[in-house]
Amino acid sequence: MDLVPALQEPLQQPLKSVLGPATAKVMAEHLGLHTVGDLLHHYPRRYEERGQLTHLADLPMDEHVTVVAQVADARLHTFASAKAPRGKGQRLEVTITDGSGRLQLVFFGNGVHKPHKELLPGTRAMFAGKVSVFNRRLQLAHPAYELLHGDGEETVETWAGALIPIYPATAKLESWKIGKALQTVLPTAQDAVDPLPDTLRAGRGLVPLPEALLKIHRPHTKADIADARARLKWDEAFVLQVALARRRHADAQLPAVARNPLPDGLLSAFDDRLPFTLTEGQQRVTGEIFTDLATEHPMHRLLQGEVGSGKTMVALRAMLAVVDAGGQAAMLAPTEVLAQQHHRSVVEMMGELAEGGMLGGAEHATKVVVLTGSMGAAARRQALLDLVTGEAGIVIGTHALIEDKVQFHDLGLVVVDEQHRFGVEQRDALRGKGKQPPHLLVMTATPIPRTVAMTVFGDLETSVLDQLPAGRSPIASHVVPAADKPHFLARAWERVREEVENGHQAYVVCPRIGDEEDDPKKARKSAEDEAEKRPPLAVLEVTDQLAKGPLGGLKVEVLHGRMHPDDKDAVMRRFAAGETDVLVATTVIEVGVNVPNATAMVIMDADRFGVSQLHQLRGRVGRGSAAGLCLLVTEMPEASAARQRLNAVAATLDGFELSRIDLEQRREGDVLGQAQSGARTSLRMLAVIEDEEIIAEAREEATAVVTADPELRDLPGLRTALDALLDEEREQYLEKG
Repeated sequence: MDLVPALQEPLQQPLKSVLGPATAKVMAEHLGLHTVGDLLHHYPRRYEERGQLTHLADLPMDEHVTVVAQVADARLHTFASAKAPRGKGQRLEVTITDGSGRLQLVFFGNGVHKPHKELLPGTRAMFAGKVSVFNRRLQLAHPAYELLHGDGEETVETWAGALIPIYPATAKLESWKIGKALQTVLPTAQDAVDPLPDTLRAGRGLVPLPEALLKIHRPHTKADIADARARLKWDEAFVLQVALARRRHADAQLPAVARNPLPDGLLSAFDDRLPFTLTEGQQRVTGEIFTDLATEHPMHRLLQGEVGSGKTMVALRAMLAVVDAGGQAAMLAPTEVLAQQHHRSVVEMMGELAEGGMLGGAEHATKVVVLTGSMGAAARRQALLDLVTGEAGIVIGTHALIEDKVQFHDLGLVVVDEQHRFGVEQRDALRGKGKQPPHLLVMTATPIPRTVAMTVFGDLETSVLDQLPAGRSPIASHVVPAADKPHFLARAWERVREEVENGHQAYVVCPRIGDEEDDPKKARKSAEDEAEKRPPLAVLEVTDQLAKGPLGGLKVEVLHGRMHPDDKDAVMRRFAAGETDVLVATTVIEVGVNVPNATAMVIMDADRFGVSQLHQLRGRVGRGSAAGLCLLVTEMPEASAARQRLNAVAATLDGFELSRIDLEQRREGDVLGQAQSGARTSLRMLAVIEDEEIIAEAREEATAVVTADPELRDLPGLRTALDALLDEEREQYLEKG
């Protein structure tokens, strides 16, 4: 049954036809809102009650905020300036209060007249602007404002009821302008198509969608907000889980070749060579993977494991099992540095078993080839030949593996390494290279709470490696407050020297490369930031300072993403060989770099990195038998949120605990990789940590609905919602496998 076009009409109406072209343009450019439906789903971030004032004491720096407060004091100052030499320059300073704190507003020049007349002591208004610091006090310069008294249409009652919705806003579009635009489109909400099957909605006691939209934007009571949120959260969780359930259902219909390892083939020969026994976790996860490989449908499994938990070993054994069964395995790495490195470590672990077809190769040996974009023509030709003839059982490479020219003899398993956004087209391109769809294993070292795994990787079964192999050392982590205690930073560099004197090596990580003149936009931004806050520390500058100063005499090298792949590889090779004492790098070392002799890491401007990223970086040290040390250098004050975040990272090595902290501090939308998908996030209401139960239940309901009606023929409203969620970019992102 095709969708009835009328189902989509009311909310698909473009905003410009309702709000006029100018407002619609600003909404599209700054908030990504294009249709009436988009605007109706732009929910308030919070609500102000009339009579209850916001906490000015908790305002975040450098963010665009909306506050409701009362004018305590307003003073007009006249001064001389270059533009007004006769003392006619004017500055209006207004102090507003909410009982918890005070905030200074400042207006200059021609902008003082209107606020001077309107912002009289006792006046209440909503103010919106960017919080900055001037003379050690918080202020809003030239904020936009909306008075909360008056007559006629401007009273709070007419456009907000008892609760004033505060919308996620931008400098170009204040919360109340969004509120007024919503007032215009709100009547359309009654035509909203309900995606939930009636029985499900009734069974869960959820209000109809039109009512939920009305209550979220114009609540009269807090109960209205609760009803609306409960309903809208369900929609988000359910529609997303239906998308994932349909993907799982489609995958389960595909045929695949079952791959069973030979009883005494390559895998056994490899296991006999291992100088250690596998951890319990590695054995358990291997069991799960081998069970999947033995079935005639493609495996789709996510392998989660802390940095250093031995994921690569588990993946390699799966690849060897597939080679044993007559197939080939491909490992896809996100960068050339990582592909080269995986290739080196796999060849090292396999020894003569990786020398198939060569003199000295072992009996069951196969060939392990690497394939990247910057390879020479001859090496590339040979690698392609080894793949098409089946001579090479294992190939490790970057995106170059997906190109048309790459043909396999019999591709049986694809391993995707680390945070690699694997779009549906790429998956299908690799699938097409097998005689039948290959099995798929996705690995990530970023610990993902169960709910996020269900939300982001919901089309994959999950395996978790949660113990570190024996012999791995703990990592001591400390915050170094460079601003409050400069001698702590001096001591940090002494500690690096001590590690080097003891025969070890160190990393220094910086947020920026430092040749920003390549990018005029960035350079300009840094210059503007200079007045507010210095730009992030850069690799090239820090290297220079260290070599001339505290690390003088040590062999210091640089590694960053803009270097030529051959140069990067040479730097990494020298570091791995112990020829370099200290490597100053950007986050290119975040994944996969394995140098057991590196014991210390100093992260400069650590507050500029996310929690998970810091945890990933830290995992690069303490990989050998010597203890690891990670120093988080920051200039942020003790009480700041950034500093609390760093304290949390220093306090625990448990990545799952840190990933929860990380999620609680980020906007939920980022969980679905808004930046990568290019689309607006589909999670506006759902909080993946708090709403674990809803997500788990929605997954169950979705699976039942899709099993009963995979094409959703009887649920046109749900299909409409799915189409809206899975615009092309989103679909690719969700189905990254």
